[in-house]
Amino acid sequence: MLFCENIDSEPKFKLVSMKRILSIQLAILFAMNLFGQAEFGIIPQPVSIEKRGGTFELNNFTRIEVPDRAPEVQQVARWLAQYLLKVTGYQISIQPSSVARDSRGSVISIGLNRKEDPVLGNEGYKLSTDPGLVILAANKPAGLFYAAQTLLQLFPKEIESKTLVKKNYWEAPAVRITDYPRFGWRGLMLDVSRHFFTKDEVKQFIDEMVRYKFNLLHWHLTDDQGWRIEIKSYPKLTEVGAWNVKKTGTFGRFSAPEADEPRNFGGFYTQEDIKEVVQYARDRFVNVLPEVDVPGHSLAAIASYPELSCTPGTYKVNSGERFMNWANGGFTALIDNTLCPANEKVYTFLDKVFGEVASLFPFGYIHMGGDECAKNFWEKSDQIKQLMEKEKLKDMHEVQSYFVKRVEKIIESKGKKLIGWDEILEGGLAPNAAVMSWRGMKGGIEAAKMGHEVVMSPTTFVYIDYMQGDAVVEPPVYATLRLKTAYQFEPVPEGVDAKLIKGGQANLWTEQIYNMRHAQYMTWPRSFAIAEAVWSPKEKRNWDDFAKRVEKHFERYDAAEIKYARSMYDPIFTSIKKDTNKIAVELSTEITGLDIHYSFDNSFPDKYYPKYAAQLDVPKDAVNLRVITYRNGKPIGQMITMPVEELKRRARSR
Repeated sequence: MLFCENIDSEPKFKLVSMKRILSIQLAILFAMNLFGQAEFGIIPQPVSIEKRGGTFELNNFTRIEVPDRAPEVQQVARWLAQYLLKVTGYQISIQPSSVARDSRGSVISIGLNRKEDPVLGNEGYKLSTDPGLVILAANKPAGLFYAAQTLLQLFPKEIESKTLVKKNYWEAPAVRITDYPRFGWRGLMLDVSRHFFTKDEVKQFIDEMVRYKFNLLHWHLTDDQGWRIEIKSYPKLTEVGAWNVKKTGTFGRFSAPEADEPRNFGGFYTQEDIKEVVQYARDRFVNVLPEVDVPGHSLAAIASYPELSCTPGTYKVNSGERFMNWANGGFTALIDNTLCPANEKVYTFLDKVFGEVASLFPFGYIHMGGDECAKNFWEKSDQIKQLMEKEKLKDMHEVQSYFVKRVEKIIESKGKKLIGWDEILEGGLAPNAAVMSWRGMKGGIEAAKMGHEVVMSPTTFVYIDYMQGDAVVEPPVYATLRLKTAYQFEPVPEGVDAKLIKGGQANLWTEQIYNMRHAQYMTWPRSFAIAEAVWSPKEKRNWDDFAKRVEKHFERYDAAEIKYARSMYDPIFTSIKKDTNKIAVELSTEITGLDIHYSFDNSFPDKYYPKYAAQLDVPKDAVNLRVITYRNGKPIGQMITMPVEELKRRARSR
């Protein structure tokens, strides 16, 4: 094929290969597809979406047709009808398709495929919207539920409102969508041990996560600060272990409780509460993974039953005061917070605990924790020394491995499979254990190469308890994870059998999270990024397109009154040491199209102040650098005051 090029005003012809033409065409199509994705604003983005002409109109005469009488299909229809009733006020009826249609109303058809579509699998779906008709089709009810989530995202942002919004009709664009998940394990972890969240708050968390097609709630139920699940064989676990002293300030730096301070802060779930939450989750196609964290992180259990420790003494549930020494490369405990691997009573205890846990949770896995087990008290224990001699264990890692292998047998005896944090690899992995890799990807890679199932959950990409913006404005945590970094999460490392990577999840540890509003702030929008990493095709990943869709969901969250972080609009500060007395600072942003205005004179900059264009030399006597971001002449980020002393400190540490 010949193309004409005009170079120096002289016509010349250049032979362009069909391969190059095809690549250009594909690039154009890809760009058009990205534009379409941003236009619709769906998160996680579907496998394919095609825009059609016209719109679907939802009104007071709309009805839902469900030809299938299967209970779970009917359940999806009821869920959608109830959701729409709450927001629109429309009494949308659910009827079999044989009933005559009202010409004034549109129809939402929800049904299973008569012949399974192998492309869709168990959770995929096809969604078509046309004037007068929406069709949700899937192989399984879960797919229909996810189709309903996508449908809601096609309606205007007000559909997210928690209260009635009066409209004569609601419009959704006409589209064709084919969609299915990349991974079967799409999780969010909620820690209810450090700070307790009520049954209704957990349900609220589930409602928010399913809107983005997460299908697994990892429920962290026990830790040093609280035991949250009723175990009838051991009532003191909740009589004693569920309660500590209320403190306000920064967790980990609280003063030690006085003897007379009331231990009435916390709470627990009865077994009936657990059943209710599990059923609530199942009705929304969410599995619940229970975690009982042992042998470390067990202070609440030991406070309830001190005989479970290797170290005799009196124990109290931790209230957020310091009890561990953390240092680069390791940690030790000031108080023994571990169960004793050399004590047979511990295995009797765990057999009964895991027996009751297994009966409450239908999911096939139980998480045993296994992380951050301080072994300095084990090293002093005569019981441990005797165990090592008897079992020919060479070091403390093998002691923990001995414990993990015995726990695996207990969990398997209850008909479940053990999963634990990647420390369970140390000293030798239990034969059938699955590994949740949190200390980066290394543990997951090692486990997968040994033929074990892996869930990727690395701190570097999915720890949503980390700060989201600069430490000078964020609630203090020991590390930062920005939205753009979270979006780079890739669960399958190179050189690993992808079949062994079950999926991934984000983790919300709650040491510094005291209420549900702050939990929302930490979860969103970074969990949008994780949702896309575990649902959408890898090749469709595009940061700029994703950022545009996130902004649309900010508007939807405003309508829903859900709290979220706007840190993506805030500048990133990079300090540079120039010489002994001088530093410079570079400013950048996660997203494009923002202007940064700044001041060094202690005043509050706006769009009339200097606009950042290149590295800034910090004036000798300046005390603060203040910045704010604008877009199209309007403020979009928050005013940030960065002390010059902090810039100097960062420059020294680089």
